[in-house]
Amino acid sequence: MSSVSVVSTPALYGGAAGRRVTVRDIAAAKERHEKWPMVTAYDAMTARVFDEAGIPVMLVGDSAAMVVYGYDSTLPVTVDDLIPLTAAVVRGSSRAMVVADLPFGSYQASPQQALETAARFMKEAGAHAVKLEGGHRVLPQVEMLVSAGIPVMAHLGLTPQSVNAFGGYRVQGRGQAGDELMADAKALEHAGAFAVVLECVPADLAQRVTTSLSIPTIGIGAGPHTDAQVLVWQDLMGLTPQPAKFVKKYFDLAGEMDRAIRAYADEVVSGVFPRPEHSYR
Repeated sequence: MSSVSVVSTPALYGGAAGRRVTVRDIAAAKERHEKWPMVTAYDAMTARVFDEAGIPVMLVGDSAAMVVYGYDSTLPVTVDDLIPLTAAVVRGSSRAMVVADLPFGSYQASPQQALETAARFMKEAGAHAVKLEGGHRVLPQVEMLVSAGIPVMAHLGLTPQSVNAFGGYRVQGRGQAGDELMADAKALEHAGAFAVVLECVPADLAQRVTTSLSIPTIGIGAGPHTDAQVLVWQDLMGLTPQPAKFVKKYFDLAGEMDRAIRAYADEVVSGVFPRPEHSYR
């Protein structure tokens, strides 16, 4: 009687760092009903910490406009701003899939514009996938990118690049708008997107979308029933002064940094630092 060997599939979160996470790994996690975390990253050192912690997907978000460059929305950030950050995250990691946000104005005009922008992120920064916002209006862009071999992560609900059209940062998908969001999600799946972010939508709607799609959903302010969750790392670490309702603060990094910098400054002023062990002979 011949024996059959069973190959176990490693968990998406915390798995071995033998190779990069791929869209096939993410699809397999959906089939296993395995939940997983995604975080933003914008530099090599932070990416290394998150990668070694086992985070399977890192997003170089257009949120860099606010947390890196100091703007009050995502709109001003450019492709040239994000490409160096994406390249740094790729260099700082060895296992995580690195997804690059396509910033406002870099893909909406046409599928060709989307392809040219995405190609820059893949060729110049080494990104493994790109993310863009919108539903039916960006289906031609998604189809063009997928046909060119570029994995696409979609983004529905509160799409920050459209905040002016929404009239502010508000929950999306209530009432009839929920049916429209569901239709958009199914259309994006059909167009070839490998995952879809659901931002600031009612939890019950996010659950319905999640169970209706064969591709994973990634929630941010979308309740507990999505396949994955994503947060901006500065939010979850406590650097953001007034984070959104959906953010849980896991650490008071701002407070710890304040204490450390004051201790350093006090020791410099008092002459305690540097001591002999910090000096050369």
